[in-house]
Amino acid sequence: MEIIQASTSHIPTIQDIAIKSWEITYADILSREQMNYMIEMMYSTSALKKQMTEQNHHFLLIKNESSSDFQGFISYEFNYKNQPNTKIHKLYLLPECKGKGMGRILIDKVATLAQSERNNSLSLNMNRDNKSIGFYNQMGFEIVGEEDNDIGSGYLMEDYILEKKI
Repeated sequence: MEIIQASTSHIPTIQDIAIKSWEITYADILSREQMNYMIEMMYSTSALKKQMTEQNHHFLLIKNESSSDFQGFISYEFNYKNQPNTKIHKLYLLPECKGKGMGRILIDKVATLAQSERNNSLSLNMNRDNKSIGFYNQMGFEIVGEEDNDIGSGYLMEDYILEKKI
């Protein structure tokens, strides 16, 4: 597997992976209107640029050796809310790449980076209806809470809060 640190020049690649992933992941959970709203809110060029340059979100891209294109990404933030915790903001793989170990590799890489920053846990939010909960449980994450976030236009993100000690 090849993993690289993404830069703003990789925004079109991140957008492409996100859109293809969202179609499968959220089709049975969110309305088309809410998906479009959230994709624009989180994955527009200006939103991703702001995440990378102002909000201290780091992005990694992954591909296997037989591919010329990246097949997934993860974004994370060290010392989230001034705590020794690394927040995983996004983790998406192309649908055909799920089950091949890429998600595990990306989380393990972020855990190693987090430890080098003296962070002792990873956390993430995930939609309570997302079928990936089993994957995160296998990775050692536990549900530590729930929260509903108003994201505007009458939409809520209804999430579990997951955490893993590292």
